[in-house]
Amino acid sequence: MAIARFPTTVLDCPDAGVLARFYGALLDWEVRDEGDWFEVRADYGACLCFQRVDDYRRPTWPSQEVPQQSHLDVVVDDLDVAERAVVDLGATLHPHQPGTTFRVFLDPAGHPFCLCLG
Repeated sequence: MAIARFPTTVLDCPDAGVLARFYGALLDWEVRDEGDWFEVRADYGACLCFQRVDDYRRPTWPSQEVPQQSHLDVVVDDLDVAERAVVDLGATLHPHQPGTTFRVFLDPAGHPFCLCLG
């Protein structure tokens, strides 16, 4: 049984609206404005999200001087059930939890990801 339905990539950026409109036009997906948070969604549920970050620094890929700024949001039906499952897989609940409809975890390599109610 799958724990989640699909992952959503979240990109940090200096202007979420500009980047969302770019990807919305590129992919021909609907753009949703949530203020400092924008989403572009396909009819079949796939989604890219964009969040405004103060003092954003452009990645210097392939150099790691300024690493890529993205993480996965994984949509789940039940946060408690999904939390137990990802912890069993090796994830760690992050001590900082800024919301109530999602939970932040670290994968086994330390990358942050979120479980989000869908």
